[in-house]
Amino acid sequence: MFHFRIYRKMKNTICVLLVLAITLTVSAQRNPFKNLTEKNGKIGIGTEQPDELLTVKGKIHTQEVLVDLQGAVAPDYVFEHYFEGASEVMPSYKLISLPELEAYLKEHKHLPEIPSAETLENEGMSLKEMNLLLLKKIEELTIYTLQQQKEIEKLKEKVNTQ
Repeated sequence: MFHFRIYRKMKNTICVLLVLAITLTVSAQRNPFKNLTEKNGKIGIGTEQPDELLTVKGKIHTQEVLVDLQGAVAPDYVFEHYFEGASEVMPSYKLISLPELEAYLKEHKHLPEIPSAETLENEGMSLKEMNLLLLKKIEELTIYTLQQQKEIEKLKEKVNTQ
């Protein structure tokens, strides 16, 4: 009789554990990640309303991001225009003068073609677009530096000849 009671209690405990294990397994299979959502073929992490193929609301930690240009033009045309007088890739490109740049900065308080802080806050910006614009601005700065260096060299020659 004593063994029968122990057997019955063990049987009940095993049944309860089995039901609990099955319940946890089934509920875990439904959504193993509480912050992951799929809607209309789009995946959301940290959001229940993904608006792109992958939408992440929060920080991403990665070692590298590869961005394809897919039709975007790298700004080598800046140097092409400077050294050759024109660019085949971007015939409409023109480096503005430093006085024109200063006037633009005074009026708009940001670089030409770079969105204002307010626009960036409201609309964001793609990494590809921003990186290409920043590269263009670096190339333009390089040209301004070259122009200034040439001017410095001319002034040095003039001072040395007097």
